Amino acid sequence: MNVSETLIIPEGGSYRKTFLLTPQSPSLPFRRIVLQARASAEIVIALFSGVDCEVPVEVELAGEGADALLCGAYVCGDSEKVKIAVDVLHKVPLCTSRQMFKGIAGGKSRVDFYGKIVVAPDAQKTEAYQENHNLLLSDDAKVRTRPQLEIYADDVKCSHGATVGKLNEDEQFYMRSRGISLEDARLLQMVSFVSPVLEHIQDEEERAEVAASLESAVRAL
Repeated sequence: MNVSETLIIPEGGSYRKTFLLTPQSPSLPFRRIVLQARASAEIVIALFSGVDCEVPVEVELAGEGADALLCGAYVCGDSEKVKIAVDVLHKVPLCTSRQMFKGIAGGKSRVDFYGKIVVAPDAQKTEAYQENHNLLLSDDAKVRTRPQLEIYADDVKCSHGATVGKLNEDEQFYMRSRGISLEDARLLQMVSFVSPVLEHIQDEEERAEVAASLESAVRAL
């Protein structure tokens, strides 16, 4: 691996960044993140209709007190092929990692999510959480999600979960009974499903820009 592909966050440092992937820029500028003691990282990845991409990320918590948050939002409504792979390695005690990836697949799109958390034998007092949730809008769209945990320490708090489901028709009925059209009801459902990821974008202007891109992508489904 080239040095340029590794992002090192020094002791006590912080890194907060939002990446809106596009057909012209469909990848991250790094493949690996190393956090030293008390370092923190908050990374949000967003990609919407028309983006084919592979997003591999390794996160290594190498110093005590390190904290990592990775979030992702994706909307695929045509024939996109999206692969997201996140490997998180807890090497030392007293570190925290959180992952939240949420997306929508329609048309003939293919979404592949792979997430793995490894807690080393010496990494006691680890907290590690991972979740991947998906909405499936068509019979031709495919979502494959594979969360994994490998825990070699005994004093930890770890969990993972994954879901693939459809829009809730009871919610649609409720909104339509109050004068909301079916189209608007579906729009509200999809935007609210993905929006928790966007809440982690700290910059208000940046969050508004990504939210506008999300709504535009959902309206086109």
